[in-house]
Amino acid sequence: MTTHVVGEVMTRDVVRARRTTPFKEVVRLLDHHRISGLPVVDADDKVLGVLSGSDLVRCQAYREGTAPPPAVTAGDVMSSPAITVHPEQTVPDAARLMERRGVERLPVVDEADRLIGIATRRDLLRVFLRTDDDIRRQVTDEIVITALNLPSDAVRVRDGVVTLGGQVEARSRVPELVHAVWRIDGVVGVVNSLVFRSDDCEPPTPSHWAASP
Repeated sequence: MTTHVVGEVMTRDVVRARRTTPFKEVVRLLDHHRISGLPVVDADDKVLGVLSGSDLVRCQAYREGTAPPPAVTAGDVMSSPAITVHPEQTVPDAARLMERRGVERLPVVDEADRLIGIATRRDLLRVFLRTDDDIRRQVTDEIVITALNLPSDAVRVRDGVVTLGGQVEARSRVPELVHAVWRIDGVVGVVNSLVFRSDDCEPPTPSHWAASP
């Protein structure tokens, strides 16, 4: 089954900062490129941390004392260590990681941990821009016809919601099919209208020939 990976949706032209980049320069980068955060890398482009506009605001809001602070750099404000992903990881896995760790962006690194891209929430949501026709084609070709021998008109898609109809042989295939469709990129919901010929999920009937205790 086709599932998009991070490398297909990530932004490749990454705005980045060094550990020594001054506070004001970081602000300029965010403003000029209209972004809300960026990775901080070393001289080999290995990711040291991630810095967001919220980090910059927090740095200014919670200053204590009357003495002016020393010069602030990206390395002073960044969140470290960075939570990163690899380009071959799937979009759903990256989305789950982003949600679990409460972050807005994931630097994408190669096998040597060098920065090669960045995946934001907006990037990951691109899979939901797929047309209904494109989703229907994939569901029909990869699941309905190939796996279950159902006719092509067994699938309807509207606004990313897939409706499944038709008859399958066994009841046990229904949740399997629904789950497979749900995992397809761009699907936002599945309506199950499938029926089945035999209910292989019923408990076996007690045998009348069972030995008495």
